[in-house]
Amino acid sequence: MRNILVVLSGPSGVGKGTIAKRLIDRNNDISLSISCTTRNPRDGEIDGKDYFFIQKPQFLQKIDEQGFLEYSEHFENFYGTPKDFVLETLKEKDVLLEIDVNGGLKIKESYPDAVLIMITPPSIQEIRNRLINRHTESEEKIELRMQRIEYELDKQDLYDYSVVNDQLEQAIIDIENIIKSEKIK
Repeated sequence: MRNILVVLSGPSGVGKGTIAKRLIDRNNDISLSISCTTRNPRDGEIDGKDYFFIQKPQFLQKIDEQGFLEYSEHFENFYGTPKDFVLETLKEKDVLLEIDVNGGLKIKESYPDAVLIMITPPSIQEIRNRLINRHTESEEKIELRMQRIEYELDKQDLYDYSVVNDQLEQAIIDIENIIKSEKIK
């Protein structure tokens, strides 16, 4: 069986992070990709575990050297998926990326064998409830995230699979089954 690159995308609050963590915890043959960023570490974040924290000149040099499978700029900081890290890890095991929709589509362009899975909410109202119940963002930021949901869900047809995260355990099982079936193709 071959090792595969799996991309999980979906709107904020849909449960991508929870699903990714559970997949990694349950499957020793899946590794979570670590992104590079130019932002400063937050409290408790560890270089090489949470992100590879690098300076902007290094990041721009990696762009020039085509060292990213995808990258983007958000709020004056760059984020990118390091090509060498992913390709080296794929020699040993499957690699899981948890990135936004645009990043997922860029990955597919540069790595056509990637398996793109869109995580969708059972309803738009459920997503709003999850964002509110996280208690991590202001109402203004929640509204900004809600405005982006339609854009992201409109990209669903460009993904290989869609999984509704209505029941967390079932969503994880569905993704594990997708991975198993893709590995034997």
